[in-house]
Amino acid sequence: MRYFFFLFAILFSVSELFAEKPAGEAIISAETMACIGCHETYTPGIVADWRTSRHSKTTPGLGMKKPALERRISASQVDPALKDTAVGCYECHSRNPEAHKDNFEHFGSMINVVVSPKDCATCHPVEESQYTPSKKGNALLNLEKNPVYHTLYSTILGVKTATDTGLSTEEPSDFTRQDACFACHGTEVEAKGLKEIDTELGKIKVPDLTNWPNMGVGRVNPDGSRGACTACHPRHSFSIEIARKPYTCAQCHLQPDVPAWDVYAESKHGAILFSKSEEWDFTDVPWRPGKDFLAPTCSTCHNSLLLGPDGEPLAQRSHDFGARLWVRIFGLPYSHPQPKQGNTTIIKNKDGLPLPTTFAGEPASEYLIDEAEQTRREDLMKAVCHGCHNRDWVDMHFEKFANTVKETDRMTLAATKLLLTAWEEKLADEKNPFDEGLEQDWVKQWLFNATTARYASAMTGAPDYVAFKYGFWELTNNLQKMKESIEAKRKLKGLK
Repeated sequence: MRYFFFLFAILFSVSELFAEKPAGEAIISAETMACIGCHETYTPGIVADWRTSRHSKTTPGLGMKKPALERRISASQVDPALKDTAVGCYECHSRNPEAHKDNFEHFGSMINVVVSPKDCATCHPVEESQYTPSKKGNALLNLEKNPVYHTLYSTILGVKTATDTGLSTEEPSDFTRQDACFACHGTEVEAKGLKEIDTELGKIKVPDLTNWPNMGVGRVNPDGSRGACTACHPRHSFSIEIARKPYTCAQCHLQPDVPAWDVYAESKHGAILFSKSEEWDFTDVPWRPGKDFLAPTCSTCHNSLLLGPDGEPLAQRSHDFGARLWVRIFGLPYSHPQPKQGNTTIIKNKDGLPLPTTFAGEPASEYLIDEAEQTRREDLMKAVCHGCHNRDWVDMHFEKFANTVKETDRMTLAATKLLLTAWEEKLADEKNPFDEGLEQDWVKQWLFNATTARYASAMTGAPDYVAFKYGFWELTNNLQKMKESIEAKRKLKGLK
């Protein structure tokens, strides 16, 4: 029965391949039509999604003929075998088989389960070369290979059990990791041979993958590459429209630790998006403020190619989402200049810790961008703002934001001094800086409260997040709690 269905799919695909195509419709390869013949029956949503995509409607060859600023393909030349056909199932799932440990025989074709950035680089090499070395491309490495971060997530995610002396914490399971931090940061997907599964066509053998499914931005793929293009351009439409809308970023950039979406939704820019976005063009390349959209989304500020009214770029496209960022407002525990490279595991501060600043706030400058590079990147971001705002408005906004960054750092320093006092007086145990209540209050100070105030200040018009939603109210309240906790511990120990 299984082979009857497969034969039917082949016959169906061949007949459709040679059927007369409407003018302008891309030719679909025989291999992809074979895939569609089965998958249109058994996973119809995937096929329907792909049929909406640009991949299904045009060819790499036609893409190469676009003017430079309108081009969505960055390869200087394309594999002749791909040039004149639509980019379909086979064209993506058969790339670089020699590198893919998840490559397997599937109804007569050799197929990879996971499509990786290296595969996408067949047509989009510039994007892959920008993304892979970025902080997003290194998101799994940076989280898992930094012993401080490992201790933090293991303490928080590990299952707690009560003991005679207090609480015991287990290492989090792979499933918990996949559901929590590693859902966004990514997992390492390895192929452990083949396994047999039951399907509508009977038993078939497929790769046995660890930590799958996962679309985290720093995922390590079975071909050794890092990242998942589908984190932002979800399969199988791979839509630029979806990537440009803030709902995609909102999957990971949420309160309390990275509250970009929450802040944006409350901001003036968010109000305009919710009211007017149905009138905007989220697919035009290049993207034009005032013509295609009336307020920025995440991608406007962080990576899109933007064109001014004179036809000159306001900002060039980049898939390194930190390329326009000069200051890192995600406290660790303080703000600091952006790292020189996406792999932050190499950083060592003067305390000997793999963190970008010391506990006293001194930056590990040799690993961070210098003032000239900070200024260059800040000017890049200002150029984006100038697409809608005059120079004075932009300069005053950036000055206000810089002040908020400085003041929240001062509030974090106050919390750090309280924690250091507690460690010095043996009121807390510094072996694990994240497992006691006082220490967790310190983490809240920089991870939740200071970060939120900075995001809200940076993204304009979200005052409640600067003040009462995790912002200065919580910074103040948290300091008071830490102070009172230390005083209570002193009394218990008979100290003044």
